[in-house]
Amino acid sequence: MATINGAGRTGTARFGWRVAALAAAAMVLATSTATEARPRRYGGYAPAYSAIVIDAKTGQTLHAESADAHRFPASVTKVMTLYLLFEQIEAGRFTLQSPLRVSAEAARQPPSKVGVRPGSTITVEEAIRALVTKSANDVAVVIAENISGDEESFGQLMTRRARAIGMSRTTFRNASGLPDAEQVTTARDLATLGRAIQDHFPRYWRYFQTYSFAYRGVNHRNHNRLLGRVEGVDGIKTGYTRASGFNLLTSARRGDRQIVAVVLGGRSGGARDARMRQLVEGFFPRAYAGARTAPMVARASEPAPARVQTRIAVAAQVPVPGRREPVAAPMPITPMAAAVVAAGQTRGGASTGASATAPVVASAQPQRPVIRAETPPAPMPASTLAFSATRPAPAPVPMPGNPNPRPGVLGTISSSQLTTASVSPRPVQMASAGNAPVAEAPARRRGEWSIQIGAFPTEEAAQATLREAREASGRQLGAADPYTEKVERSGMTLVRARFAGFDRASADAACRALRTSDYDCIPVRN
Repeated sequence: MATINGAGRTGTARFGWRVAALAAAAMVLATSTATEARPRRYGGYAPAYSAIVIDAKTGQTLHAESADAHRFPASVTKVMTLYLLFEQIEAGRFTLQSPLRVSAEAARQPPSKVGVRPGSTITVEEAIRALVTKSANDVAVVIAENISGDEESFGQLMTRRARAIGMSRTTFRNASGLPDAEQVTTARDLATLGRAIQDHFPRYWRYFQTYSFAYRGVNHRNHNRLLGRVEGVDGIKTGYTRASGFNLLTSARRGDRQIVAVVLGGRSGGARDARMRQLVEGFFPRAYAGARTAPMVARASEPAPARVQTRIAVAAQVPVPGRREPVAAPMPITPMAAAVVAAGQTRGGASTGASATAPVVASAQPQRPVIRAETPPAPMPASTLAFSATRPAPAPVPMPGNPNPRPGVLGTISSSQLTTASVSPRPVQMASAGNAPVAEAPARRRGEWSIQIGAFPTEEAAQATLREAREASGRQLGAADPYTEKVERSGMTLVRARFAGFDRASADAACRALRTSDYDCIPVRN
């Protein structure tokens, strides 16, 4: 009996063990399933995800997921900060060894930072490396203040440049990417920026391949962990805030193929990097291996000057040529309103980041045309632009996909070709010098100097910028004559936007006023 009882107890124990084992297995299976659905280590953290892969040779979208939805750029913002710094270098306003002054405001920025001290200086080249590797927020503000005087003005300049190169759904408010509910972008726009900075500043692209940077005895490693680990990856920038998730803008080349890819909203740095690896490996075979067919990304070739310290208030009234009494000025084109409101943001610097695995699908979205003008065109015949002499010009209408671009292609025209035309009240329009409407008064000379504020792909964009610039300048352009002229360059038509009626001193003064309002401007002798 003892044996039987013992066996019974043993059997009961074994039965109980088996039940417990089955229950444990069921719990493990349930836990595993739940983990696959929502990884437990993220604690419910699920920032909004977007991704895109662009064939840099053709401009074709190879993959897109929520590519046009608003997201927070985080420290990928610093790519645009560097774009504007490269612009200043190419314009001759800085060299790589130029000192940049550090303010107390810049020094007090939260991490990530290299610890620049108020009153000290950092060279341009050190600033570039600090942004690329450490993603230094303090140095980003140093750059902003040395170019535009303050970070708010620099943010406005960043937005203008973004629109000029085709980033139509992006708004910048600061140079670092620290949390701001109004600072938004899209995966598609960041891919455009990644292509533009390579197209426009190839000589500085090498900085994005920097693995480490030593500053004041401290070595800072690049946050981009894909450099040197994924074949062909040669840049460009990571970013992270709590609201954005882990972001990454990447460029990669293999043989004759090149792609630009963006992942936004990763749950961790490792997961984001894994997703980017998947996109790179999956879509490289689909990239085009022939000669480049995509046009160069549009650019603004004449940047605003460095060290702008003041801004000019918008005048309430602007005189119109041909009238003595002032009339109400048309409203300028306003920046796109931010459509995303941040929730629970925490300030933080660039980092590595990640996304959850998403389905890979091809996109059939049409590509956006882009234009680049590399050199000033030769003098061309002029056309005149006449504003209504009896009422203010109509309010500008934003251009779809690229409101108020301001690329500047410089050139000159003969003053003998410029005339004043009188037209009936209606929107501004082009008239050639040879067949302009007959003026009631004799044609008058426009002065020895003009100023140019940009060259644009369309007449409408040029006209809108002339109207906005008149208001932004206050009295500086009160008596100036706006006009446009078309130029041909390598089979591409551009429309210059100019004001005439200056001597050299007044042309310089007008350009200084416009530059404080973030307009490109250069005096041009007629």
